[in-house]
Amino acid sequence: MKKLLLLILAQMLAGKTNAQQTLTTDGAWCWFSDPRAVYADAMGSRIITGWVTKQGDIQAAMLDASSGKSETVTLYEKLEVDDHDNPAFAILPDKNIIALYTWHGRNEEPKGVIQNTTSKPLDISTFSKAKVFKPKTDSLLALYKKDTYTYANPFILKKEKNKLYCFGRWIGYKPNMITSTDNGQTWSEPKVVITSKVLDTNNRPYVKYCSDGNARIHLIFTDGHPAVEPLNSVYYCYYENNAFWRADNSLICKVDALPFHPSDATLVYKATPETGKAWIFDITADAKGRPAILYARYPTNEQHQYFYAKFDGKSWVDNKVVEAGKWFPHTPAGQKEREVNYSGGMTFDPISPETIYFSHQIDGIFEISRGVTQDAGKSWKISPVTRNSELDNVRPFVPRNKTAKNKTVLLWMQNRSYIHYTDYDSSILYKIIQP
Repeated sequence: MKKLLLLILAQMLAGKTNAQQTLTTDGAWCWFSDPRAVYADAMGSRIITGWVTKQGDIQAAMLDASSGKSETVTLYEKLEVDDHDNPAFAILPDKNIIALYTWHGRNEEPKGVIQNTTSKPLDISTFSKAKVFKPKTDSLLALYKKDTYTYANPFILKKEKNKLYCFGRWIGYKPNMITSTDNGQTWSEPKVVITSKVLDTNNRPYVKYCSDGNARIHLIFTDGHPAVEPLNSVYYCYYENNAFWRADNSLICKVDALPFHPSDATLVYKATPETGKAWIFDITADAKGRPAILYARYPTNEQHQYFYAKFDGKSWVDNKVVEAGKWFPHTPAGQKEREVNYSGGMTFDPISPETIYFSHQIDGIFEISRGVTQDAGKSWKISPVTRNSELDNVRPFVPRNKTAKNKTVLLWMQNRSYIHYTDYDSSILYKIIQP
């Protein structure tokens, strides 16, 4: 009898962990400040993540997805109501956590980058008070004219003596890079990484980053915003050993010779009027360091198509995943949608380039599915993560720093209402994905 009760209890617990759970009923995030979630250690299901509340508070959380226990702290009260401001995280060599985030650079007065750092390893209750700094120099501003701060993307490279890197859209409205050799206590002067050939301070390349944590940081990026660039293409490069390189390992430039132009990097997808402009969602790499990317094409604003591109060592194998529907914001009646390229979103399992998660429209609701490919995206085995939902499920993300011993935890936004990135009422949900 005792064994039977234990078996029933184990089955109940297994069912609970396999069901979707709510981490917070008040949280939203964008997809250009990452990693927005990281595993806290090399095994299990403890995760550090964060979001922006509908009051504009910046919050961080420690979640144990197996037990469902979580702790939440506020890093910055009432920063602004804008989902672009979500924090991104890195775990420092001493196991303290650094959180980096920004205002959304729409302000007349540029405000800067914000960081909080814990004083005890993996203890979010010890996050410091927010420190605001402005990565800029007078000489850089004289060249690139525009002083603005949006997004933060931190990474640590062990091979460079644990140097901390942070990327964001800052001076010139362009991707910038700063580094720290003392765990974020001080930062280097910024460098503009990518720019248009003729300076245009309204042009803003969008970048997604990922790192192996050792020596390399991968970048995919666009010409600009798809609502601005009629032919928004996709490019790839990587940083390693004080230089930026193309997919074929040929040199673009040394760091001292930055910036470079999009056309200097490796072209992944060339937009045409027929196939549509593009936007980017995620990037990872296989055990050989060969990148895989997820992006969307828009033949029309209401036709969003998801694509998977994998570099095979010589060229890009680029295949369609699925028709995704259209944008997910709920356009008010009689108004024109302002963010027609807000697809539901895609993400990789970061240690399995063959496994992706994506949000797409099914019977008018955005649901999340899991896709697995064994042939570089030519065919897909698709299974449901959410179905028969009453609310939209968007912007999925698998935490970074994942190892083979970590349980696969998928997090995503669920929207009671999403009108605009400054007008939302969302939750953050999660689910342990069974092998």
